[in-house]
Amino acid sequence: MTEPGSKTIDLNADMGERSMHIADDIALLQFVTSTSIACGGHAGDEATARTLIQHADRLSRNVGAHPSYPDRANFGRSRLDISISALHACLCEQLACLMQIAHDEGAQLRHVKPHGALYHAASDDLDVADAIARAVQDTDPSLRLVAAAGSLALAHWRAQGQAVAAEGFADRTYEPTGLLRSRTHDDALLDDPDAAAHQALAIARDHIVTAYDGTTIPLACQTICIHSDTPNALAIARAVRATLEAHTITVAPF
Repeated sequence: MTEPGSKTIDLNADMGERSMHIADDIALLQFVTSTSIACGGHAGDEATARTLIQHADRLSRNVGAHPSYPDRANFGRSRLDISISALHACLCEQLACLMQIAHDEGAQLRHVKPHGALYHAASDDLDVADAIARAVQDTDPSLRLVAAAGSLALAHWRAQGQAVAAEGFADRTYEPTGLLRSRTHDDALLDDPDAAAHQALAIARDHIVTAYDGTTIPLACQTICIHSDTPNALAIARAVRATLEAHTITVAPF
């Protein structure tokens, strides 16, 4: 039982994006409490998704979908000029595909976290945000949508009555505006386990994050992400989990 006044946080990781590294993803599942699995848009395949769902379900991890723009060539990190109707149809297809695999394995999807450029586009284009929300409504309205803490997408979905989870990042640096620092910068990633653990602790315990220039930003989150393709991801996850628990923060699914 959680003690009165204690804090709880979910740790999530985006997985299934590199089939040749599936063993690394499986190892990462030891330390996180939720996983968002690629479902074909930017990466992923049925065999990888099925294996990860099996392992995640066995460990009682939250399983979610990680859909994206249909852009495997750029790993979903470039914004596509695609119609809203085409985007909606593509997202429905990705969600239905992963949902069927989960159903086959006796598991249930719990959330949807857009990937890469789609994640960011939803926070400056409400048509994109609505396409994502409609795809969820058309496949499984009970699914929770994950978006960056403080983002326009999060506020928009919440106002529509959609279940949401606010997300922060252990392994990414922040701009003073509260946005993630672009991956075009050399300091966009926090690949030092101690630094990532320190940032995760500040987010979970103090509800703040320090931007790359030293600015302190309020950041209230329910879940903290560790990317599976960040260098040292496994060491980062181990350090983050150990640090949070050492400071009496309960790590549990959202």
